Amino acid sequence: MAETASPDVDRVLQRVILPRESDPLDVRPLYLDEPDNVHSHVSSRLSVEVPASARVSFASYFNAFPASYWKRWTTIDHVTLRLTLRGAGRIEVYRSKPNGDVVHLQGTPVHAEDEQETFEFRLTLAPFEDGGWLWFDVFTENVPLEIVDATWLSDEPVPMKKLAVGTTTFNRLDDCVASLFALAEDPAVLAVISKVFVADQGPTKIRQHPRYAEVKKALGERLEVIEQGNLGGSGGFTRALYESVEHTKPGTVDQILLMDDDIALEPDSILRSNMFARASAKPIIVGSQMLNLFARSRLHTMGEIVDLTTCTWRAAPGALTNHDFGAHSLRDSRPLHKRIDSTYNGWWMCLFPREVVDKVGLPLPLFIKCDDAEYSLRALAHDIPTVTLPGSAVWHEPWTDKNDTKDWTVYFHLRNRLILAALHSPYDLRKTLLKQGARAAVRRLLSMEYSTAALEMKALEDFMAGPERLFEQLGTGLPEVQRVRKQYTDAQFMPSAREFPPPSFDMVKAEQMLHPPVHPAKIALRAGKALMHNLRAPEPSASERPQVNLPANSALWFLLGNLDSATVSNADGSGVAFRRRDPKVFRELALRAAHNYKRLIADWPRLVEQYRGALPELTSVESWRKVFES
Repeated sequence: MAETASPDVDRVLQRVILPRESDPLDVRPLYLDEPDNVHSHVSSRLSVEVPASARVSFASYFNAFPASYWKRWTTIDHVTLRLTLRGAGRIEVYRSKPNGDVVHLQGTPVHAEDEQETFEFRLTLAPFEDGGWLWFDVFTENVPLEIVDATWLSDEPVPMKKLAVGTTTFNRLDDCVASLFALAEDPAVLAVISKVFVADQGPTKIRQHPRYAEVKKALGERLEVIEQGNLGGSGGFTRALYESVEHTKPGTVDQILLMDDDIALEPDSILRSNMFARASAKPIIVGSQMLNLFARSRLHTMGEIVDLTTCTWRAAPGALTNHDFGAHSLRDSRPLHKRIDSTYNGWWMCLFPREVVDKVGLPLPLFIKCDDAEYSLRALAHDIPTVTLPGSAVWHEPWTDKNDTKDWTVYFHLRNRLILAALHSPYDLRKTLLKQGARAAVRRLLSMEYSTAALEMKALEDFMAGPERLFEQLGTGLPEVQRVRKQYTDAQFMPSAREFPPPSFDMVKAEQMLHPPVHPAKIALRAGKALMHNLRAPEPSASERPQVNLPANSALWFLLGNLDSATVSNADGSGVAFRRRDPKVFRELALRAAHNYKRLIADWPRLVEQYRGALPELTSVESWRKVFES
């Protein structure tokens, strides 16, 4: 029946929220599921008016309640949907099963034309162990119905815990300042934040930004900017964790939330992560999902795991990738209703209870790549799982738009993946590493990716040198990687292919070469021909004029392995490199790869023991203190 009391803030598990006025239109399906001929009027972040003669569903990404996650990981066993309404119509409450089937639960007519009224629906979480969401739909007849406020509540207050937000930036000042402003735009969000740490690692400082004084005023004494050398993402994020556990007291900071500087933030995600961790049955790491910054209605990743048989990351079993809510609503997307279990979450946004950091230690000094995955695997060994929470998300550049399998980051990908494997895989990975390494080396060399091959060899050699130099390499690793890379033409980029002579092959011949071999015998034949081709001297003219011009997704070994040169775009289309075949470099790198992988397989058991023995020192507060105070 009608109520008038406002909800206690410590009972609010999740607010029903609406798009901001500044948000692009394509985010709307993440908040409202509307028919094509209906357009509700959003009057604030918390209020919306559904027009007459309409049905609007709140079975949306940000407003449905992910009941199965709350059932599995928290002490909450009932939730109450509280709606404050004005107007007339009907409210219907639904749940879904893990297979996506929809079940009607409760409903009530609304006659609140004269003054607003509040309605409550108390709902059990009992049937949600394996999946399912809760939501409500609004039906109107001849008059509109306004949702003044709507919240999902617990029966009892959840103990308050304050958090510190930590981010790191390297010359992305506009993005970083925008994220800081987003923290301050909602008083409810600001109320749970006690500190904001920014590790500023770039040559141009955030204090030089024209709006810095304004954001400093908005965040007040919460904001603390720490200027340090470029220690990569791991050094920047670790600084926030370090400051939180070393220079704040429990009660003032009980959680630490890390987030990238280049995100578009849905601030309510902070409240949801904070409350989920507060209500958890035991300490957990709470990760947020990633939405596509360039296609705002797309859920880029739902949850991820590390495959310990190969020590590579991939989508969690059952997880969808690149799901477009603008085309397929939550109600119509059955795979979204199964609960997904992750083993780690990227640090585009991830929350750590203070006791987790106290127990697990600080991240490894890896500069970038794999620090997030390694940390969650280490936490899991202490019985601390990572949960990727639906409805808590940020917009971030998708990794499919990046070039990090071929650019300078490939060094850190391989070196750090080997470190992760040595520390956490229970399997004997020697055959797997040899197979993966040989395949990668052959493809790199046949594709004239000499810089990438050289960086992977450096990664192997630095890994085999042992863990003692990891802290030293935090500051020196990137300049050395860049120096090695720039020696090769495939890493020397111009803005466009117009900077080079036109290709010597005609379009028909180039098109015919793009068809990949499929049958194993044809693949072997093509590879054999490519190998022989790479041992011969190239055509002299090919060094001055490319034979073909290729987009990034066509630059594959079966094509490039039979060419002498090509201009190739990078993944984001911002540059073009002129790759030239060099038999001498081919031989040198091939012999180096053979030697390194032979040595890796022979030394693997010793290296595993060495890295595991060094882990306590590598992740200790004392070791990181020496870095930060130097």
